[in-house]
Amino acid sequence: MPASRPIWKGQIRLSLVSIPVELFSAARTGAKPSFRQIHEPTGKPIHYEKVVAGVGPVDKEEIIKGFEYEKGDYVLLTDDEIDAVRLDTRKTLELTQFVGACEIDPIYYDKSYFVVPTDELAEDAFRVLRDALRKTQKVGLGQLAMRGKEYLAAIKPTGTGLMLETLHYEDEIRKADPFFAQISAKKAEADLLEVAEALIEKKTAAFDASAFKDHYQAALHDLIQRKMKNKGRKITADDDTDAKRPSGANVVDLMSALKESLEGGSKPTARRKPAAKKAPAKPAAKKPATTSRKKAS
Repeated sequence: MPASRPIWKGQIRLSLVSIPVELFSAARTGAKPSFRQIHEPTGKPIHYEKVVAGVGPVDKEEIIKGFEYEKGDYVLLTDDEIDAVRLDTRKTLELTQFVGACEIDPIYYDKSYFVVPTDELAEDAFRVLRDALRKTQKVGLGQLAMRGKEYLAAIKPTGTGLMLETLHYEDEIRKADPFFAQISAKKAEADLLEVAEALIEKKTAAFDASAFKDHYQAALHDLIQRKMKNKGRKITADDDTDAKRPSGANVVDLMSALKESLEGGSKPTARRKPAAKKAPAKPAAKKPATTSRKKAS
């Protein structure tokens, strides 16, 4: 069992079958550098105080939650009143529907959690659910409440365990139409599409997350190390990498760019100037007709 503490304990219910489980965050915290705001003249960290206008700093014990129903008017709620809102989903995730593994649009996915049976007694039912989902290629849907919010959740098999993905509700997702309305529905030209498909096929491989590294975080770590070695002296950037990124305006001949990419070229095709049109040739001036007159003999 991992050393980290579970963020939720409860049970997954499939009809009359209940499986005691624990949830653990699938994402690691602390993998990226975190920064504090520092007062530069003294080098000391900035702290924040909770204050009330006209009153000043207040104690933590004097703070409760409030819902603003009109401008400046609040309904006040204590932690006990909020905790009294009991939902079955606080301790039970009931799988109420199953869908195809590829039917959920990725835009709905939010965060990932590992689902682990609490003990050996729970493993039998846990394995049955895991293997049944894998064999049917289905995802189980349900809802659970944690951290003061009720989540829509999807359960799917991963390795020897299960993965829970929290999903956004429909009203949390922006409509795409306002963003895509100006994009033409015109189809790509067949010859360009054929080369693009060939390029995609050439670069197709099995997904391997380890092949991708966070270069920005690596550069931040390097900057921190250099600052430590230089005892905090200011370090200037060697170059402006953003300025070297190609823009769409640099590629005009799309077919040439796609073909060069397919052949392994890495440089973007330079803007090609259209060939200068030759001025139409002027018709040759007609020579005046000469009339030869024979001398009368």
